[in-house]
Amino acid sequence: MPDFTPSNPGALFPALKLTAVTPSDSTVLTGVRALWIGGAGNLSVIAANDTAAVTLVVPAGVLIPIFATKVMAATTATSIVALY
Repeated sequence: MPDFTPSNPGALFPALKLTAVTPSDSTVLTGVRALWIGGAGNLSVIAANDTAAVTLVVPAGVLIPIFATKVMAATTATSIVALY
């Protein structure tokens, strides 16, 4: 996994890659800097230093600055894009 510590300025630069995310309990995401949420709903996500999912209620058209490792199948938000 990339170094996302505050001492690494590369973690603060704009995304270099975008990938559509399909919610899944088994797919592991690596190197994600943020998630774009295109359609409102619940976002069930596990962050890089967490072991359990947290569910957030998110509106459409927002950028969630999170180092996500999983977007869980319970997610109802749509058009999710991972920023790397």
